[in-house]
Amino acid sequence: MPLHLAAGRRLLLLLAAVATSAAAAGAAAEANRSSSCTLLPDAEFVRAAFLNVSNFQPPLPGHRACRPVRRLHFPSRNLTGPVDWAELGNLSSLLTVDLSGNSLQGGIDASFWRAPSLRAVDVSRNNLNGVLRFDDVPSVRLAALNVSGNQFTSVVGLAGLTGLEFLDVSRNRVGAAPEGLQNLTKVRWLDLSCNGMAGRFPDDLPPLDGLVSVNISHNNFSGTVPAAAVRRFGQSAFFQAGNALQVIEDGAPSGGKKRNRAVVIALISAGAVVTAAALAFVAACVARGLARRRKKKKKRKDKDGKAAVWEDEEVVVGAVKVAAAAPVVVIERPLMELTLADLAAATSGFGRESQLAETGGRSGAAYRAVLPGDLHVVVRVVEGPVAGVGEDDDEAATAAGFRELARLRHPNILPLLGYCIAGKQKLLLFEYMEKGDLHRWLHELPVGSMDTEDIGIDTMEALEERKPAGDWPTRYRIILGIARGLAFLHQGWAGSGRPIVHGRLVPTNILLGDDMEPRISDFLHPSDETPEGDVYRFGTLVFELVTGQARWNDASTSWARGVIRNRKGLNLVDDRLLRGDAAGAPEAEKEMAECLQVGFLCTAGATEKRPTMQQVVGLLKDIRPPAAPAGEPPVASLMMQ
Repeated sequence: MPLHLAAGRRLLLLLAAVATSAAAAGAAAEANRSSSCTLLPDAEFVRAAFLNVSNFQPPLPGHRACRPVRRLHFPSRNLTGPVDWAELGNLSSLLTVDLSGNSLQGGIDASFWRAPSLRAVDVSRNNLNGVLRFDDVPSVRLAALNVSGNQFTSVVGLAGLTGLEFLDVSRNRVGAAPEGLQNLTKVRWLDLSCNGMAGRFPDDLPPLDGLVSVNISHNNFSGTVPAAAVRRFGQSAFFQAGNALQVIEDGAPSGGKKRNRAVVIALISAGAVVTAAALAFVAACVARGLARRRKKKKKRKDKDGKAAVWEDEEVVVGAVKVAAAAPVVVIERPLMELTLADLAAATSGFGRESQLAETGGRSGAAYRAVLPGDLHVVVRVVEGPVAGVGEDDDEAATAAGFRELARLRHPNILPLLGYCIAGKQKLLLFEYMEKGDLHRWLHELPVGSMDTEDIGIDTMEALEERKPAGDWPTRYRIILGIARGLAFLHQGWAGSGRPIVHGRLVPTNILLGDDMEPRISDFLHPSDETPEGDVYRFGTLVFELVTGQARWNDASTSWARGVIRNRKGLNLVDDRLLRGDAAGAPEAEKEMAECLQVGFLCTAGATEKRPTMQQVVGLLKDIRPPAAPAGEPPVASLMMQ
């Protein structure tokens, strides 16, 4: 909805509320008695379910409502303790549950899944454990389930969840592939990685033809993975999926055609440590022998007839062929010995299946990779100059420049983890952010979450549920974090007095960590902009986070400034915030209005009237003084870290 229409509707609602408030106050009790709505006990079910959970704000005692509970969204709220899941199973209209990123304990009672309308559940990144049971539960409506990052030991009764389209049980302790997986014919996204799970590929999985994404890495599967599956899902999907991986010839060449290849996951008992080690050694020797014999062969062709992206001695990055032996430097792990060939293997040869969607900005393409030690990184190809790094061919000077850039460390900027210099081609390594970028989180869906539009929820209410608006404290924290990171950059390199100007501060360049702290990315580029230009763009980010509206330009910024100038800033506030925990809370509404005032100052037409980012940090901290523990350093010292 356009900004002016949303503000107009909000203003009409406020006027209507003022006009009727006096009469409504005098007749509230009678209106309640004569109301034709049916009072529901849903709030009491929620209270009972979270009775033993710390930091959960329950409904008022005895509170009942006419509207059913359709969603329970409390991600990253520091919730601790056991949930009475059976009580939540009584919520007949419950559609979606998001309790991710907390410290919930205990198991999940199977009766929870009897909630008849349940469509999507995300309880990832908690301390839940035990057996995840779906026995005799007719949950055919459940379409998305994310239980990753817990301590579940097994999953029982999946065969009944025939409506599942998204399933993530990664990073648990599940010892065997869940029975019934092969019956889930509608599953499109499947992640079983990092479990040490024993099973047979592909027999124990849903039909591969229906899968858009699959990941069985870091398990103990056996069986054969066809080359077509590796090309489709990427090598990272099968990284350490069994105790040994080797490439074998699958049939002799016929009619001049190339041989097909298959990746074989050896069937090795988890307990046979000596045998596994011996087989791994033999496989490594065979692989080396095959590699020597293939050194002089021509490049392979993929299914599209294009040249494969890497050979034994060379790697093609973009359109440039460079030495595969070029070293990769991981700055915080100096003993890690990696080469460009390792990056190629971890990114499927810098292929499309490993390329990230959010590759915008001023850099080249970016690829996700998992390096030894379970180090999740983004490998970004450098295109054009890098701030603080000379453009000459002196590799030592370039490496020194990258190491200097890596010293720029702050909780709100994305740190440089490493680099690779291969001739004229340069690659940078950054930490991978699971939550994705700010634009996707605010307006679409976080990376790794369950997209309820894709999984077939077609009611207007459910489509509204899918937007992870975030509560006001979270949005304020993001605003303050961006301000701190930008203030740090404007201070520049230590002792140089030269500021680092971002020049393209947009939501897609703000990444979010699991703790919801923002990290500013794509700042390692020379910019003709000034710090005052960054301040202006920060002001538009404030407007976007408070209003929930995307794609700000000069015209919409000018219009919003006029509304704020007339002291009607609350008309711009995102309706989702006013319907959430901040609904009717004067203190929260006051904070939102004051944040809009900060955005107003930052977007002043005259650059000399805009505050510095250090001043902005001070203004924001005054809006919501932090309840910091004793001994916490002041903002100035934080920005110097």
